[in-house]
Amino acid sequence: MKKKMNMKQKETGRQADKEKKRKEDRKKPDSSSSNPSISNSVTPLLEDWIEIGTIVAPQGLHGEMRVYPDSDFPERFEVPGKRWLLRTGEIKPQPIELLSGRYIEGKNLYVIKLAGVDNRNQAEELRGCKLMVPESDRPQLGEDEYHVLDLIGLQVFMQESGELVGTVVDVIAAGNDLLEVKLHQSPTSNNQQKTVLIPFVKAIAPVVNLETGRIEITPPVGLLEIN
Repeated sequence: MKKKMNMKQKETGRQADKEKKRKEDRKKPDSSSSNPSISNSVTPLLEDWIEIGTIVAPQGLHGEMRVYPDSDFPERFEVPGKRWLLRTGEIKPQPIELLSGRYIEGKNLYVIKLAGVDNRNQAEELRGCKLMVPESDRPQLGEDEYHVLDLIGLQVFMQESGELVGTVVDVIAAGNDLLEVKLHQSPTSNNQQKTVLIPFVKAIAPVVNLETGRIEITPPVGLLEIN
């Protein structure tokens, strides 16, 4: 994901514990595939890959298919070239050629055409398959832009006092993107720490330091309580 103050662009790695509520750049895959509670699609072989979308349905009769994007980079689906396809039940994506793609306004879907997929039956067979790119193939970002993948896990501090607020566990798309932060506090009665949503805008999160793994915030009074 690309993340800009007041502008979102996301790409997320695969999530094991909650099959991506969305986003190509959220969390990196958990390599502990031996844990039976983790999806069998999460393996060490996928640690170097980013999921950019899921094929959800055929489109028409000539092999086109609809893709639900996990990326805010349109070029992932519109610019012809090499992509990788992770088929259901497989543990390693295979190269495939994207021939064309277009966005469907109002549906948050792309329609794409892949080489070798020439009819509706072939497209139907790919329902549920994932489109991938190497993790090294992340688009260049500008100033104050961040990949979601890089924001997950950063610690959040109050800028004025230096007090630790918590840890970023998710980035939620909204008018302005929201950092979901697990508070650094004693567990609640149900053994789960409370989380809060913090607008990811320059006025509230003026400092983001990826090298030190630190975000500094200046929230308005009451923001950390109203969530």
